[in-house]
Amino acid sequence: MSPIATTSDARRSAGLALCLLSAVGFGLMAIFAKEAYGAGLGVTALLAARFVLAASLFWAIVAVRGRLRSRATGDSAARPPWRVALACLALGGVGYAAQAGLFFSALEHIDASLTSLLLYTYPALVFCGAVALGREHVTPWKAAALALASAGAALVLLGGGTRGLEATGVLLALGAGVTYAVYILVAEDVVRRIDPILLGAFVATGAALTFVLAGAIGGALAFTAGGWLWIAAIATLSTVLPIVTFMLGMERVGASTASIVSTFEPVVTVALAVALYGESLGPWQALGGALVLAAVIALQLRGARTRAPTRTALAHESVG
Repeated sequence: MSPIATTSDARRSAGLALCLLSAVGFGLMAIFAKEAYGAGLGVTALLAARFVLAASLFWAIVAVRGRLRSRATGDSAARPPWRVALACLALGGVGYAAQAGLFFSALEHIDASLTSLLLYTYPALVFCGAVALGREHVTPWKAAALALASAGAALVLLGGGTRGLEATGVLLALGAGVTYAVYILVAEDVVRRIDPILLGAFVATGAALTFVLAGAIGGALAFTAGGWLWIAAIATLSTVLPIVTFMLGMERVGASTASIVSTFEPVVTVALAVALYGESLGPWQALGGALVLAAVIALQLRGARTRAPTRTALAHESVG
């Protein structure tokens, strides 16, 4: 085997490992959120602290990268146009904040496993939106994948489980999926005009401003000593780390492969929810979840423009 082939294989393996690490980090988010609620934190306080800490870490990474680039080339990093910067802040303060709020609120009402699977209907929703906007064309393969996702979502909702579905939680989780799909479609053009790490810093900052303001107005910024551990875990292990590792992995394996690997995210959430909380999906729900993930993979294999979130447009959260 030639040295070039060996280097290429090693690069691909490293990329796959980075994307897998990203999926694990995002998959842990729902579990960390459940623990944070158990420690007495509310949704607004948790998300305010999460995004303040995440934004601080992102800006630190941006600063370090700028210094390294300056030393290597003598050039400072280019600043984005102010309109692009404002658009990124708005994406975080409105779109990403709404998605995160809905996702984390859903976790207060229904199981982490069910919330994760319902959120993961977003790739099919992105495809539908892209078709409506003229960005995608329907092919038999993509139509079959969409039908697969729809059938899977129906089975997840109607398949029963260990406890009855709470309508509020289901609507919040589905709302998170819809909001995330809209966010991705809106963010698609912005992503091409800004460095992804810098985008992460702007989006996290926008979301932080939204939740800090909402918490201050509503008097919901109450924190507990035990809650800070889970805040730190969510901000570092389930926000900054998975976004950065996804970007690095995508550079090595390409967007399509990286997005397919990211479908491991809900598998992590479901497995941990079963192991830690005794959650379980009914047999029909489990089949439905498998169909949803199969549809995501099918769409990615055929090049559907489902930006995973997270993540080129600061996704997650399954992202949340």
